[in-house]
Amino acid sequence: MTVTETPAVARAVETTDKVLSHLHPEGAWEVEAHPVPGRKDEIWRFTPLKRLKELHADAPFQESATTCTWTAPEGVRVEGVDGEEAESLKGISGWVPNSRFAARVLAEVPSVLLVDVPAELEAAEPVMIDLTGTDASVTEAGRVALRFGRHSRAVVVLNHTGSASLAQVVEVEVGDGAQVTVVSLQDWADDAVHLTHHQALVGRDASYKHVAITFGGDVVRMDANVTYDGPGGEAELLGLYFADEGQHIEHRLFADHTAPRTKSNVVYKGALQGDGAHTVWIGNVLIRKVAEGIETFEENRNLVLTDGCRADSVPNLEIETGEIEGAGHASATARFDDQQLFYLRSRGISETEARRLVVHGFFGDLIRKVGVPALEERLQSTVESELERHLLSLG
Repeated sequence: MTVTETPAVARAVETTDKVLSHLHPEGAWEVEAHPVPGRKDEIWRFTPLKRLKELHADAPFQESATTCTWTAPEGVRVEGVDGEEAESLKGISGWVPNSRFAARVLAEVPSVLLVDVPAELEAAEPVMIDLTGTDASVTEAGRVALRFGRHSRAVVVLNHTGSASLAQVVEVEVGDGAQVTVVSLQDWADDAVHLTHHQALVGRDASYKHVAITFGGDVVRMDANVTYDGPGGEAELLGLYFADEGQHIEHRLFADHTAPRTKSNVVYKGALQGDGAHTVWIGNVLIRKVAEGIETFEENRNLVLTDGCRADSVPNLEIETGEIEGAGHASATARFDDQQLFYLRSRGISETEARRLVVHGFFGDLIRKVGVPALEERLQSTVESELERHLLSLG
């Protein structure tokens, strides 16, 4: 087993007009403004670039081999759009692409899947979008735009399954006072490659919950970023992942506090089993000079079930103003707690059942925070299925 835990970077910087750090990336719409990334680039150093099928570089975006179906409650518009409407949706998150693959997706993909929730609407049921890949040899790209009107309430679930090699950009606009949950489930087949960027703009006094759940795929790398369009906005970024033999799962978070009296809370938990299983969690928080009175906390926990795994966990906190309510982070990577196992076994519980209870306890509180009952049941079942592999390996 290899466990790597990089010390957190928490530092206050001088408040100048321009601060040079990887938390201040230069955005550009032009593809050629973004060089092809390499392992020497800070934000790509953990990613196995050779396994990305050139999606990060210049792989051709071929005709899609991924089907898309959905169900939506009354009043919510879900539709594939192109032409002028698709063009107008670029940048609804207030974001200018800062990577080559994202710039290519926005420049080269002419259509976008739009989910439009009108102002004041309270969606009775979640919007369920199923993206099912059929051929991992096809390199393709997709765009999704999620637009939530003022004071609306809605849940959107993006469910990724099957075999695919997909570069993807998801932009989210959360109107003032809206209460929104976006869940992205990566339950791919073993040969899938998924490179995706989620970017959200949270309005004044709005509440945004983003949930990233990754079980499947050969390589999955997700950026989940949030900025604020006014004071009082809150963002909760939750994640759950389970890496098996040979899998690379990478989640990168960026809470960019661009308005005063905003909040962010990040909780990610993962488990690893099998030789070559590798997880990466990067938690970035930037508190800008204007962001007085903010609160932020980020946490990552990893549970290593077998030898031969590697977990990288890197929290970064950059502060440009001292006028904040609170900021902190926590990161830990460990094996099973021997004391927990001993306690359970001393009360007549078998080692197999004790291990099962510990893992379910590790994930249980996070699963309950998802807030989508049908999905919570599915996650409990998937964790149980993943755990069975571990228990079988123990003989």
